[in-house]
Amino acid sequence: MSDPTASQGTQGPTGGGGMGGMMPPPRENMDYICADCGAKNEIKPREPIRCRECGHRIMYKKRTKRMVQFEAR
Repeated sequence: MSDPTASQGTQGPTGGGGMGGMMPPPRENMDYICADCGAKNEIKPREPIRCRECGHRIMYKKRTKRMVQFEAR
């Protein structure tokens, strides 16, 4: 006799492999530094890239706090 619920042990509650039901973190404001005046700006996704102080359109993205490691050969 075979039990139909016995074969569902590897799929998990979401019905398949994948991420296991984990939601990606919501997008938050990114910090940018103006190339002209050096002011710090928080820019939301889909917001135009422009300094709030001087109106300059060249912005530098701040370095991430997360550790990034690459494998070199």
